[in-house]
Amino acid sequence: MTPIYVIKANGEREPFDESKLRNSLIRAGASEQNAEIITAQITEELSGETRTADIYKKAFERLHKMGLLAAKRYVLKRAVMDLGPSGFPFEDYIAEILRRKGFQTKTNEIMMGECVPHEVDVVAWDDKDFIIIEAKFHNELGIKSDLKVVLYVKARVDDLEGTVFSYGGQDRKVTEGWLATNTKFTSTAVQYAECKNLKLVGWNYPERGNLHDLIMETKTLPITCISQLNQTQKQSLLNQGIVLSDSIAKNPQVLKSLGLKDEKIEHILHEIQGL
Repeated sequence: MTPIYVIKANGEREPFDESKLRNSLIRAGASEQNAEIITAQITEELSGETRTADIYKKAFERLHKMGLLAAKRYVLKRAVMDLGPSGFPFEDYIAEILRRKGFQTKTNEIMMGECVPHEVDVVAWDDKDFIIIEAKFHNELGIKSDLKVVLYVKARVDDLEGTVFSYGGQDRKVTEGWLATNTKFTSTAVQYAECKNLKLVGWNYPERGNLHDLIMETKTLPITCISQLNQTQKQSLLNQGIVLSDSIAKNPQVLKSLGLKDEKIEHILHEIQGL
């Protein structure tokens, strides 16, 4: 049998692994049986080289045809990953989510701890809390934030907790430290964070208040969710600073810059409403 190779988003080439596709479908919410059926169908169609984006498209189409809720969850998870190569920093996305939850935020702040200065990805505050967040972005489904990352973040939080900072016109001390990622954590990372009171936010961790929940609650759906826009069109919008789908809903005229006709624009707006 001729080997099948996959070209990843970063240009790397690796052998196609059925288990990665199957596991990604299960993580999205498909049953093991449906994941097995879809994986077998897609594998049979592949030959030579193929892009991960093409495999993702095939998987989504099959989930959608099955009428599975997992289809929307699958497309959302991949859409967040697609923000990475676009140049839109993950920390800005986390900051926008928190702004919609009522926080004021700043990104890429240099903050002086008791011992050394630290570059903090996101700082968020409201009347009660002052949160510092380390944002870890991964563009592959299987990559997890491990114990080393959690140890590193906890050490930074510890160094910053003893310092008073001025944000929002008043003095504040750190009330929470977060590690946020778009994928998962290893079991030892979770165990240590729970023991040391470091908050972890991953795609499906914790059970409530995870990244998927926060995105749905705040409606911060990226334009990379929109299936009726091709990659070139999405990149054009991202280059204009248009990242969230509701930005298009509020100002549909931005789609005119892509040369789209009114009928196509109506279809896109209908899709955004459905998302």
